[in-house]
Amino acid sequence: MKVLIIEDEYPAAERLEKLIRKLDPRVEVVAVLESVESARRWFGSGQTVDLIFSDIQLSDGLSFQIFEDFPAHSPIIFTTSYDEYAIKAFRVKSIDYLLKPIKLPELADAIKKYENIKTDFSPDAYARKVESLLDSLEMTKKTYKTRFLVKSGEQLIPVNQEDVAYFYTANEMSCLAAADGRQYLIDYKLEELEVLVDPLSFFRLNRQFIARINAIQKIHTYFNGKLKVELRPQTPQEIVVSREKAPAFKAWLET
Repeated sequence: MKVLIIEDEYPAAERLEKLIRKLDPRVEVVAVLESVESARRWFGSGQTVDLIFSDIQLSDGLSFQIFEDFPAHSPIIFTTSYDEYAIKAFRVKSIDYLLKPIKLPELADAIKKYENIKTDFSPDAYARKVESLLDSLEMTKKTYKTRFLVKSGEQLIPVNQEDVAYFYTANEMSCLAAADGRQYLIDYKLEELEVLVDPLSFFRLNRQFIARINAIQKIHTYFNGKLKVELRPQTPQEIVVSREKAPAFKAWLET
């Protein structure tokens, strides 16, 4: 079996290649491509493989752009960090995906599924399925707030989302902590903010905190598989990510 890997992070590509070879040393990884542009050149040369592993977010764009220009004639297993609306679209369209960090049992299941369908694989039908997935993702793509109106005394001040460190609750009120350390009241509940902010930049750590990636200062392992997080600006209370949420948090950090 010939395999193509499209992945812009060298450690992730190396790990995936090792896992594939561990499952079957006979697999030939013909190329590891790190960008949309390099993949376009590769497909443009007329080369083919039996199976493609493709990260969604590459250094110069989304891998979907590749398959808009070059319809997929081989099955694709997309690799992605946690993104609820994207994963729902994959499930609806029956396109394979693996959540990062990729684990050996999940990889084995994905390859086994490929082995079961390869004799009945129809390139044209599959290309239509991928095209339908792209349309579905485009329709469900959300826009997120870029500014938040906050209260400072008798004033209302707009704060750009890149200046936000984190949102939190205190005394049943919602607050915004800016990167410069200033604190403001904000007229949104954390449940509302969770769907208003870009999930690539913000993560709901627990019931009290939603943090921006730039505010994550340190992460410590904690008992029972939990994680303890230190934010910048510092918080007086301890912030713990539950064992159930820890895998999604670590996957988000690798996005």
